[in-house]
Amino acid sequence: MSVSHLPPSKAHPRSVTILGATGSVGCSTLDLIEREPDCYRIVALTANRNVEGLAAAAKRVGATRAVIADPSCYTALKDALAGTEIEATAGAEAVEDAAAMPADWVMAGIVGAAGLRPTLAAVRRGAMVAFANKECLVCAGDLFMQEVADHNAVLLPVDSEHNAIFQVFNDPDGKGVEKIILTASGGPFRTLSLDEMAGKGPAQAVAHPNWDMGAKISVDSATMMNKGLELIEAFHLFPVAEDKVEILVHPQSVIHSMVAYKDGSVLAQLGTPDMRTPIAYALGWPSRIATPGPRLDLAQVAQLSFEQPDEIRFPALRLARAALRAGGLVPTWMNAANEIAVARFLAGDIGFLDIARLVEAIADQAPQGPLTGLEQVFAADEEARAKASEWTQ
Repeated sequence: MSVSHLPPSKAHPRSVTILGATGSVGCSTLDLIEREPDCYRIVALTANRNVEGLAAAAKRVGATRAVIADPSCYTALKDALAGTEIEATAGAEAVEDAAAMPADWVMAGIVGAAGLRPTLAAVRRGAMVAFANKECLVCAGDLFMQEVADHNAVLLPVDSEHNAIFQVFNDPDGKGVEKIILTASGGPFRTLSLDEMAGKGPAQAVAHPNWDMGAKISVDSATMMNKGLELIEAFHLFPVAEDKVEILVHPQSVIHSMVAYKDGSVLAQLGTPDMRTPIAYALGWPSRIATPGPRLDLAQVAQLSFEQPDEIRFPALRLARAALRAGGLVPTWMNAANEIAVARFLAGDIGFLDIARLVEAIADQAPQGPLTGLEQVFAADEEARAKASEWTQ
């Protein structure tokens, strides 16, 4: 299938599919598109269970197809779209089918391992894939990147950190790169002791000081597992060794990441903490498009501070690096365990500090050996989830 890499314009509108259209990334993507509607044509939108949000968005942007992942929501979606020409479908396979529809550009915004199959469907037809689902690379790593290469897909990182690196990484083979520096806000519990964190519940964990994100990603920020997952993602996206990827806590979230070169230069991408900026970079690639976000005023910020991460209070960083070094199915098991642990925490089933304990206990049970195929990854994900669901202290 031929995919156009022309910049979006009124003369050449870019066809777009958004996987996870009602999540924070999906909503930000739609916000940008709706500001320049003549430059984009919406092929498909998908959501998990948010029928109302999906139907409303599909109507606003004139989508060809709207897909709800939960089959029990199909009738409600069909009713919500009655009287329009928008096709309504439902189920996991329907989400994959939507990703396989002919669109130049796909936002992979489904949170967690659930996004792997539909993202692969987009990759396998050689699309430009704006990549907001770090778990795909955490779970499948080398296999996923091989699919990208085999099908000549274009992977555009959307996570603010990896997007920042993408913008300033000007050494294709990495030979001139000394290290990559991923910055981290430190989350809402950055200054708290372990005893203080032990008493925190979901409401406090999702209250990120800088970013407006979904519940799962916000909890990952509070545990700093998000930075561990981003470490693994960066390792697969950029040609650097694991020990050349560093993490630095930067509470102001102004510098989104940096690349240090062998000549002593350090290139950084700066901006206000607004996800529309990295999304816009991917949405307009290879050109830049305007965003409505607030502009960075360094005089007003006045001071930028940095500190080393504390792996005693935030053991998720240690667990993620150990999983990357172990390779094979260990990152898959770790990610699956973390998704279940966060869900159990949000449901009030386990405490905040139990998240890392659960993840470590399950990751330690992962079978050893190399990845041999994607079906192996899917099976491992299911097995690890089952064990994580049964875990007790």
